[in-house]
Amino acid sequence: MNDRHDDDAELVAKAIGAPADLRPFEELVRRHEGKVLANCRHLTGSADDAQDLAQEVFVKAFFALKRFRGESRFATWIQRIKVNHCLNFLRKKKNKHHVDVDDPVHESHEAMQVEADAEQAVDDQDRRHRIAAALDQVPETLRIPLVMCDLDEMPYQEIADTLGLGLSAAKMRIKRGREAFREAYERLDP
Repeated sequence: MNDRHDDDAELVAKAIGAPADLRPFEELVRRHEGKVLANCRHLTGSADDAQDLAQEVFVKAFFALKRFRGESRFATWIQRIKVNHCLNFLRKKKNKHHVDVDDPVHESHEAMQVEADAEQAVDDQDRRHRIAAALDQVPETLRIPLVMCDLDEMPYQEIADTLGLGLSAAKMRIKRGREAFREAYERLDP
């Protein structure tokens, strides 16, 4: 949608030109927060961390906005910030303990209970849960390039450059990631 790209460019120009007026940047956040949040969740495998990470991505973007040269779309620029931020987060978190939200002990916790408003919402939630659960089963080395390719729609070369891989290695990880996701998804009860 080219109009949105043009609108984003105008909002960036307004945000840079009048830093005291936060409304243009707030509009950029509103437009892109859903995708950034969802992808932070998929990149890290943690819904709890995703909210904080997404907020940190936009804080970084806000303070770096004056360095945005407009050589790419704002969505692409924020995507790079998100991927790098999530990768840094994962590197720091390597030695920490993870809690499985599907563990019956945690699953019965009040904060994990959500009351659905309609049958469709339940079906959508179940499908999203299956997708997230399947993605969580994909090894990080395959999941990250898969999310970057299929959710962020990044080109193979950009994925390879971001992850410090060769192009063929990036393509192979994405292919293997898709296979691992498909197998994990099919193993889960519908």
